[in-house]
Amino acid sequence: MSQARGPSAGPAAAAPSDAELREALAPLLREAGAGAPGEIRRRPYEYRTSFPLERLELALGDGAVLHLLFKQLDWDALGEEARLAKPRFLHDPLREPAVYGSVLGSAPAGPPRHYGSAIDPARGRHWLFIEWVDGRELFQVGDRRLWEAVAAWLGTMHRQLGEDLDRHRSDGRLLEHDRAYYRRWIERARRFAHAPGQPAPRARSIDSLAARWEPAIEELVAMPKTVIHGELYASNVLVAGDAAAPRVCPVDWELAAAAPGLLDLAALASGGWSDDDREALASAYGAAAGAGSFTARQLDLARLQLAVQWLGWAKPGWSPPAEHQQDWLGEALALAERLGL
Repeated sequence: MSQARGPSAGPAAAAPSDAELREALAPLLREAGAGAPGEIRRRPYEYRTSFPLERLELALGDGAVLHLLFKQLDWDALGEEARLAKPRFLHDPLREPAVYGSVLGSAPAGPPRHYGSAIDPARGRHWLFIEWVDGRELFQVGDRRLWEAVAAWLGTMHRQLGEDLDRHRSDGRLLEHDRAYYRRWIERARRFAHAPGQPAPRARSIDSLAARWEPAIEELVAMPKTVIHGELYASNVLVAGDAAAPRVCPVDWELAAAAPGLLDLAALASGGWSDDDREALASAYGAAAGAGSFTARQLDLARLQLAVQWLGWAKPGWSPPAEHQQDWLGEALALAERLGL
């Protein structure tokens, strides 16, 4: 849900100068053994997230060139439109640097290398520097085998990181998906549905959904937790390398959480998939996550929570990016009916 293609409208904090970047990078690169930064070439990342992203080409002292992705995570770095779209209560500028620095080292290989973070709250500076990965965003890929490879990678990640969840929860500053978290989304959805100018049938439908939500919450909190990405949509996954053994590279870990792993699988399999395609992704995930790791009902509950979250994401008048636009209310009502809620 962090994706917002193209530049954000409205004022945002000024981009740092080359000199400021060089000052911040020098100690980080020295610690990484990459050499001192010289000339910096920079350009905005075409498929940027809601936070500013730049691709950096750094000339190093030994003549080598290092390609990095630079991300600003301060709230003031967001444009006005992005601030309206992003729920403020989810924002923690220290979370993604903590996940890269303390959690992903225990995950399967794939995510970008973390070159360091420049954190200076007094200067409004929460900067992240990671490896530039030359890959395709998964939503651009039509080969289902690559999607299945991503699902399998995800299952392995959830299995591995779940083994030490308490440490990762603390070190990674993870969001906690608990009863209060799930209730907050349905309450936001109801509030937005009853805003002036909203159609009465929509408000009634969301009221009906809210009346059936508590049993779903109880089932969600009973599901086993692991470290989840939190927004594992195809626009947040890069794939690179050999198609037979691709590098799976999830990015944008802003909403990493301690939560049921199926929420990531539900995000990956969202959209216009056929039942057979969705089943193939679930099978690839399950084979990697471990036998008996989930039931079809649990996956439906995860899909339902995903739909409710979209219903409560932003105030009326905001529309999600094109790749996330679908009838989330219709899907939520159909899933609630199928689950017997």
